[in-house]
Amino acid sequence: MTVSDAGLADAEALQAWVGRAEVAEDEAAAVLVRRVAALLDRDPAPYVDGTAVPEGWHVAFFTPLAPQSQIGPDGHPHRGDFLPPVSLPRRMFAGRRLRFLAPIRIGAALRRTSTIAAITPKRGRSGEMVFVRVEHAIAADGTLAVIEEQDIVYREEAGVAAKPGNGAAAPAEELPEPTDRESFVPDPVMLFRYSAITFNAHRIHYDAPYAQGEEGYPNLVVNGGLTALKLGELAKRNLPGGRLGRISLRNERPFFLGRKAELRSRWEPDGRLSLWSVDERGRVLTRGEAFSEPGSPE
Repeated sequence: MTVSDAGLADAEALQAWVGRAEVAEDEAAAVLVRRVAALLDRDPAPYVDGTAVPEGWHVAFFTPLAPQSQIGPDGHPHRGDFLPPVSLPRRMFAGRRLRFLAPIRIGAALRRTSTIAAITPKRGRSGEMVFVRVEHAIAADGTLAVIEEQDIVYREEAGVAAKPGNGAAAPAEELPEPTDRESFVPDPVMLFRYSAITFNAHRIHYDAPYAQGEEGYPNLVVNGGLTALKLGELAKRNLPGGRLGRISLRNERPFFLGRKAELRSRWEPDGRLSLWSVDERGRVLTRGEAFSEPGSPE
């Protein structure tokens, strides 16, 4: 697929950001881990200094710390510092791949090195897009603990016909029978608490007039990271020893407040634990896979 001449020129200029890196430091504070436990309806009390942080709960660390004066109209920090200044206005979380190499223990000193790994322009049914892949390497007390790749997609402003949720409903695909499933019906409080834990100020997750009027969504958008966190917990429930060594997830369509979803997993003949979530119409929202061992980089 190709992009327009203007979009291509913009994408070529953005290639200067590939390889750009930044380093951040944090602490695996008990109070942050306890907040994730509370969000997941777990008892927070056992998470004390020295306790291993469950895989995936590191989302409470390294939250964005842009000064209030540096926040853009969508609630995200202004672009052009670490993340490239993509001109497309709408930003979404597209997916992530994680490898858990060593435990992070509560109280550990954390250091994260983030690198812009790739900037890729594309054109899809909804118009021009730019995908930015960011690689994070997190060390705990000097030991590499987590390697994470995140995919961020920037999109054009939605026209009326292309506004999410305004088009014809896509038919549900035929899906295999899961070996485990769990209902997932987030409410406004859950969205608020997840955004508060991650210090995510993107307005599509809490400001309904903005989400509907400015970005064209039918309701608040459920955080992709929240669905990923819940799918990771489902994976741990099924993997040997409850350990999550590697997980990859890709968001296929947005999930909106007021709708019902189901989280599903299935053991495949080749030993993979397939993961996916579906909405009330049976359409896939998120798809991925998990393993109990970190394995090799893909």
